[in-house]
Amino acid sequence: MEVYKGEKKRLYLENNSIAHLFSFQIEEYLEVHEYRRDEWIIKEGMRPDFLFYVMEGKAKIYVTHQNGKVSLINMINTHDYIGEMELLNDVYYTKGIQASTKTICFALPFHRYRTQLLEDAKFLRELTKFLSAKATLMAAKYSQSLAFPLENRLADFILQTADEGIYKEKHVTVCDYLGVSYRHLLHVLTQFCEKNYLKKDGRNYQILQYHSLYELAEMLRNN
Repeated sequence: MEVYKGEKKRLYLENNSIAHLFSFQIEEYLEVHEYRRDEWIIKEGMRPDFLFYVMEGKAKIYVTHQNGKVSLINMINTHDYIGEMELLNDVYYTKGIQASTKTICFALPFHRYRTQLLEDAKFLRELTKFLSAKATLMAAKYSQSLAFPLENRLADFILQTADEGIYKEKHVTVCDYLGVSYRHLLHVLTQFCEKNYLKKDGRNYQILQYHSLYELAEMLRNN
């Protein structure tokens, strides 16, 4: 993880702003953090020191069950918050959050901003919108698993998790997340390769036809 300093930080803050989300000045103690692919933004069970706002990149949320199984439970995208539940709850079991591409976040230290954030009506309105949209997406994901074939859901998942045109998620993780069998997943991936949507490269897949995957994924949006 890199924390931007000096001129690099100044230029990034100059070209990117989230001041409109708050009623008070946040620039003085605001940090800019950059994470590499597969780097942990928050380790599971460890409470974060920051409220993060994602400016660039994507991340994944994992949870470890009592039997030791690790499950992917949700995705994080640009303009999402990370750590909002820890801000709102003194006691909260933190999930593990891992960058799936290079990810740049604004980081607001809790010890400086917690009281102001929890008393800022403008910020709380924006956070409520975010949490409402997040709950709606989770509900939509469940309904899509019942209403749409794997082809559509897998195309959407590939587009969400690919990094620079390369899809490299573990099959067992994807099966668990999408609620499908290993055999069914491999069958659809093989179909995508036969249709030249993807090209297998070792254990990874290169996206050849973005438009075809977008067409499949867009059916989920239009439901």
